[in-house]
Amino acid sequence: MNVPKNHFDYEVAVLGGGSAGYAAARTAAAAGLRTVVIEGGREVGGLCILRGCMPSKALLHAGEALHNARTGAELGLRIPKAGFDFKAVMARKNAVIGEFARYRQKELAAGKFDFLRARAQFADLHTLELSTAEGRGTRKAPKRVTAGHFVIATGSAIAPPPLAKLAEIGCITSDDALQLSRPPRSLIVLGGGAIGVEMSQFFRRFDTDVTLIQRSEHLLRDFDVDASETVARVLRREGVKVFTGTKVTDAFRAGRCKGVVFEHQKRRRRATADAILLATGRTPNTAGLGLEKIGVTLENGRVVTNAGMQTSQSHIYAAGDCAGPWEIVHIGIEQGEIAAHNIAHPRRARQIDYRLLTMIVFTSPQAAMVGLSEKSASARGLPYFRACYPFDDHGKSQIMAAMDGFVKLLADPMTGEILGGACVGPMGGELLHEIIAAMHKRMTVHELAVMPHYHPTLSEIWTYPAAELAERISLRRAEGASAKDSRLSYFCQQTRGRSMPRGDGYG
Repeated sequence: MNVPKNHFDYEVAVLGGGSAGYAAARTAAAAGLRTVVIEGGREVGGLCILRGCMPSKALLHAGEALHNARTGAELGLRIPKAGFDFKAVMARKNAVIGEFARYRQKELAAGKFDFLRARAQFADLHTLELSTAEGRGTRKAPKRVTAGHFVIATGSAIAPPPLAKLAEIGCITSDDALQLSRPPRSLIVLGGGAIGVEMSQFFRRFDTDVTLIQRSEHLLRDFDVDASETVARVLRREGVKVFTGTKVTDAFRAGRCKGVVFEHQKRRRRATADAILLATGRTPNTAGLGLEKIGVTLENGRVVTNAGMQTSQSHIYAAGDCAGPWEIVHIGIEQGEIAAHNIAHPRRARQIDYRLLTMIVFTSPQAAMVGLSEKSASARGLPYFRACYPFDDHGKSQIMAAMDGFVKLLADPMTGEILGGACVGPMGGELLHEIIAAMHKRMTVHELAVMPHYHPTLSEIWTYPAAELAERISLRRAEGASAKDSRLSYFCQQTRGRSMPRGDGYG
């Protein structure tokens, strides 16, 4: 290793004890490096556990159970009235999250590395100045810490309101929404990303009158339009008022209510509600670290790294939300592990690979995608074939009365390798993992089409777009060859008798 062992207090100092920071510290310590984690937040556990994916999904699950009970008549069930105790819903969420947080705190204090509660700022390239230590049961923080290498994993914070007037009248954030003691009677949600659509559906299912206002033309702008339109249609069906392609121009108070003025379809509109939920994104939590003065390059607050998670200063790395480019916990963990591995083993350096980039939105239906979307493939000029199959024509989803949405596969038109997959439908996030596994092993649609699937299951729906693509690609090969492709003959034998899905044409 090229790390000086005695010159500095530590070989690795990790700033931030969330998912990315813990992953980096655990990996560095396992490699035998003297490591310290410095956590400056009021709470220990990280965004995902404390204020992100875990608490929000606990609430969404409760909302889905309530919705299923209220729509039981579709299944012939007679449920007199499904009500709720919102404080009990929140209490259960707090209990579940409390366990996760305590486990993370135990891991951080287990002795594999030092754990300090303090705010840190770079004094020079190898020195951190620390504030007064916080928290109980942790080692008292010194005033200064030196290290040979650093991993910045300080996460993200709620982005400021897009309009100054919103700050004046007061908005709640996703952090606040997860702590409410009762649902508001009415709510304006600003932002149609994952947080915006999830919170809109959650509060609507708990009887809140919800208005969702999105700046871009479609919800969930990282997804293809067919996915975002499916989610929007379901939200509207459940009673959410959805406006897309808008521009918020003003905010105001109206008695005890708050409101916004916005432009929509060349008309000036107003919306009022008891509360406004700001769901317009998060910003990297890098202010106050002193990165500019030591020459670490930032871009809109984000720490710029190479594929090895190395910053413009070769001994400083970054991982998680503060580095981006996506605020997804499993990516942050992988980035943290890669950063620590590369510090410990510079001659065997690893690089992050976003080929299997996965996104899941936990609405009902869930929206999930992996790899290339049609939008990203077209933007990069990559050729592809696509095929879709709808849930309303699939046996198991009909049994479940869960018929919104579809699955979609993108494949290389020459080799048949699966390039991307999308699922908008029941258990979409779970179903997508079959395609993640297939893409991880670089499977073709031919291989997926003949892979056995139990009937009736939701997962067998993948065989239909796979079969369509396999046939199309094999026929294309046959047309370009003097003899029939032997793979086509094998495919036809394996799928003989299967009803073929409807075609969707070329990508």
